[in-house]
Amino acid sequence: MLQTYDPRNRDLLVNINGKLVHRDEAGVSPFDSAVQGGDAVWEGLRLYQGRIFKLGEHLSRLRASAKALAFALIPTDAEMTEQLRRTLVANHMTDGVHIRLTLTRGVKYTSGMDPRLNNAGPTLIILAEHKSPVYDKGGITLITSSIRRFPPDCLDPKIHHCNLIQSILAKLEANHAGADDALMLDVRGFVAETNATHVFIACAGALGTPHTVACPEGITRATVLDLCRAHGIPCEVKDVSLSEVYRADEMFCTGTMGELAPVVRVDGRTIGEGRPGPLAARLSALFRSLTETEGTVVV
Repeated sequence: MLQTYDPRNRDLLVNINGKLVHRDEAGVSPFDSAVQGGDAVWEGLRLYQGRIFKLGEHLSRLRASAKALAFALIPTDAEMTEQLRRTLVANHMTDGVHIRLTLTRGVKYTSGMDPRLNNAGPTLIILAEHKSPVYDKGGITLITSSIRRFPPDCLDPKIHHCNLIQSILAKLEANHAGADDALMLDVRGFVAETNATHVFIACAGALGTPHTVACPEGITRATVLDLCRAHGIPCEVKDVSLSEVYRADEMFCTGTMGELAPVVRVDGRTIGEGRPGPLAARLSALFRSLTETEGTVVV
């Protein structure tokens, strides 16, 4: 699974602290905290027919992460929403768009790790691209990575930060194995998530999904849990072992960039019948209905 270049993105305008710049000319200072130490937080957003789905939840998570990292200044939700609107309008975007919203601690007056070197305020970066959901709806394959997700006593996964080296190392293993993505375990050996998404498994008509002990609190994951409650689909948040994955009737991943994506093979083992299952199909349809009717209107 490799994303391809969309020619519609050739002349994108990127928003950096309110300034709209052509993608080839956009840049941040080498003194910016994101460059110096990955000291930044981010959110992935998706635009459906002029509405950003779950925008309030995404901005809340961004703010919570920035507070956990003790950012001195955080733009208001209204300020960030306005910059999102300006970016989308400038790029003539209304649908089928993925947005990466990044907030860094800002520019330092000299190179160094100490947050006290930041006194210029945060850097807000908005990158919007024409991009369909990136996963194959016909089913993806996973391998189990040797890279473990940190527990909260090492690095709290509820901070949605820009240090993605764990995920990149796991993705390298998946690429080498010829798989689409990597399944990642916590330090106890239970499933945490993939390198980019949360996971659900199904057995005898009931779903299970891992605790968010060693992974972020997923917004698409939470939406699926809400849909299960609303439509009487049994679903348990629990520890999930690899053997449960292997013997599952079906499996799917969730995330903003890929929505719901069925998993048909893990570590060379066929999951269920090796094709998208009925629960994934039903929940995908319910999720699509939400995105068609809900969200914050921005353009």
